[in-house]
Amino acid sequence: MANPTWSVQDAKNRFSEVVDAARRTPQMVTKHGKPAAVVVSAEEYERLRTLQNLKAPSFAEMLLAMPQGDVAFERAKAKPRDVTF
Repeated sequence: MANPTWSVQDAKNRFSEVVDAARRTPQMVTKHGKPAAVVVSAEEYERLRTLQNLKAPSFAEMLLAMPQGDVAFERAKAKPRDVTF
């Protein structure tokens, strides 16, 4: 299998090959030797978009979802960590 890293110039000159390779595995494109972009298959892109939409709620959303009023919470029975001063 070919190396999954392409310079921008090589990726432009051989774009069809980059796309074909991306159908098998993500392809890194570098600019001046540093990662610049990743080409992935449409299927992988849709999978990642779905995962992004299923993300966990933010801390603020969790706080806003907490019950209001006189609600008793069970205290955690965890031992505090040792601290050295």
